[in-house]
Amino acid sequence: MLMPCSPLGNYTLPKEALAADRAAVKKFGPCGAGEKALYIGSKYISRRYYIPWGEVRRVFKRVAMSAGGFTGKGIFGSMAYIVVQFGNGKEKDCYFKMENELDALLSLIEKEHPEIPTHSAAAERKLAAAAAERKKQRSVTISAEAEETAAYLERAEAFLDQEPSVSQNLTIAAKQKRIVDNMKPQMIAIGTIVGIAGILAAVYGAYGLLTGSSTAMYFLLGGGVLFFFVFSANLFPGKYNSRKYADSVWNEAVEKSRKYISSWAEPFPVPAQYAHVLVLERMRRAVRDGRADDAGPALEIVKSDLRALNSSVTVSQEEHDEVVEIKPLFLVCDYKD
Repeated sequence: MLMPCSPLGNYTLPKEALAADRAAVKKFGPCGAGEKALYIGSKYISRRYYIPWGEVRRVFKRVAMSAGGFTGKGIFGSMAYIVVQFGNGKEKDCYFKMENELDALLSLIEKEHPEIPTHSAAAERKLAAAAAERKKQRSVTISAEAEETAAYLERAEAFLDQEPSVSQNLTIAAKQKRIVDNMKPQMIAIGTIVGIAGILAAVYGAYGLLTGSSTAMYFLLGGGVLFFFVFSANLFPGKYNSRKYADSVWNEAVEKSRKYISSWAEPFPVPAQYAHVLVLERMRRAVRDGRADDAGPALEIVKSDLRALNSSVTVSQEEHDEVVEIKPLFLVCDYKD
């Protein structure tokens, strides 16, 4: 039986229509897309709320950076949220553990509901301004060799665009590897102790309920909260935060990338670990701006630009969105080919 699902906006769906829509919903992590409504998760329950599509005004991604920012020393992980604006200025956000699921949901909304903007209003203004600025910068005359290189990179970018999962898998795997590689053993130890304490408290609370203890509920709830806090923070030992697993996921993503780019008719301009659409786009920009004539030097410029970004550098929203996608690829490889 489906759990109750509450409306967030001013409009509700008939009970029968809601049940049928939820039964056929396309699930993306804690959220989902139905034919009649968008479903949003609460802190602990997936697809707890719904908003009819006609009431959705804007849907976009918000990324919160973890400690370390753009530096090479920090975790360089990120926490991704979907933000839904609806009704008359109301807003609801929901955390996604897997950012690729959020991206897939936004892609579906762009395709099936093109009338709904998928960037924040501020981001739209910055994107327009950045596009205008790039257009001005690219008025520079470049050599015939650079024109040929730009066309070559554009073809490679279009080839990667045919299989978006290649770029997405590299980003997801690199971010997870960065997070796991930078976990301190003492934090895992503390997390283990707190997690076990939470489990024991919850077990004691459950036993107390059976024996009629007046404090049982406090132990049950408190223990559960402790355990889920440690688990959600990736501090409790398990498969998904082990270095062996993170390495295997990264190697698998690189191997999938290598197999895909090897099927291209031309030699691919970047190594498999850097075969990301945004890497090629930044290389093409470097060529169009007259900073490089060939793919090799263009990749070195991209590396140099990424190295220069640290916690003291202020960047545009568009630059930020690109960097959080591709800098982890270079960090886990120490910028080596």
